[in-house]
Amino acid sequence: MRFMFAVFNRARKVVLTATTVVATALVAACDPGAISGGGPTINTSKPVPVALLVPRGSAQRGDDVLAKSLENAARLAIADLNGVQVDLRVYDTAGNPQTAAAVATQAVQDGARIILGPVYAEAANAAGIAAAKRGVNVLAFSNNTSIAGGNVFVLGSTFENSARRLTQYAKRQGKSNMVVVSGNNAAGQTGRAAIQQAAVQSGMTVAGSVSYDLSQQGVINAIPTITQSVRQKNADVMFLTATTAGALPLLTQLLPEAGVATTDVQYMGLTRWDIPAQTLELSGVQNGWFAMPDPQKSGSFRARYQSAYGAAPHPIGGLAYDGIAAIGALVSSGNSGALTGAALTQSAGFQGTGGIFRLRPDGTNERGLAIATIKDKKVVIIDPAPRSFPGAGS
Repeated sequence: MRFMFAVFNRARKVVLTATTVVATALVAACDPGAISGGGPTINTSKPVPVALLVPRGSAQRGDDVLAKSLENAARLAIADLNGVQVDLRVYDTAGNPQTAAAVATQAVQDGARIILGPVYAEAANAAGIAAAKRGVNVLAFSNNTSIAGGNVFVLGSTFENSARRLTQYAKRQGKSNMVVVSGNNAAGQTGRAAIQQAAVQSGMTVAGSVSYDLSQQGVINAIPTITQSVRQKNADVMFLTATTAGALPLLTQLLPEAGVATTDVQYMGLTRWDIPAQTLELSGVQNGWFAMPDPQKSGSFRARYQSAYGAAPHPIGGLAYDGIAAIGALVSSGNSGALTGAALTQSAGFQGTGGIFRLRPDGTNERGLAIATIKDKKVVIIDPAPRSFPGAGS
């Protein structure tokens, strides 16, 4: 998807960010903490103007459906707020940076005190630049950490989150030596870097790294090199960046056939292996490990959305719910500084539609993920998602 890893230059970094999180229903703050710092003040006795920037009108297939899901989720969150009024104003970005900058500027002129969205990295960066001129913070639906910082926070689950969670778990299970297998595109390179950083933090060793061209022949050509690296390095973990829509099915078919079985080395995936559900049927993914949001909380949100709108939400639709619910919870404190950077980055974090999360001063996020495996073509949670961050009371 386009929102994941666009590469571009940027010139932003102005206001030191803004809002936070929490509310009734599915999102609740553990500890509001001090509320001060970068961001506009609000009048808590009046509806809070919130701008929602969605990719409606783009040429990208599915963007209108995504836009509607984000708007629906935001309105569902508004309906769940207790004692807080949100004046939601929806703006279409058409999925491009120029339009995103223009509508972000318009939103601020219309009185928005915080912006939710956009989805795609370039558009979010452009919106951030425009909003920074007026000291308004942006909670983007992107998972691209290269745009994070200043007045822009990313809400999407990142490679860094998954890599950190998986390497820490692997280390606790006695694993120590890994080979990283990655595509040679931007996503693969970013994923590889996240894994390498997480390995250092977790005390694991990256003994080898093999990349492949994103084609069937490219994957086939890489199999001997991957196999040799795993054997020569005596690896007990093989960490794959591949997606289920990309090279994962072919890799997990060919590698066991080449003698690198899941009984010999632990397969780990940086992306989810349970979507689409047909992936669970593949023999090569059985017993592999991957990270995912808290399935209980995610399932609850999906059920509520389905009941309200008669269809399932988009996979990232819950981010809009989280943002709105967070704003409502903070505003309910009655503090005019409820949408400041200090509030947004309080260390206790928040309970979201997919589990706990917190936003960091550098604009990135940390999410509490579960570790899952696939056994007998079914997802099995082998290490539940944490319910709070270390040292944070709820």
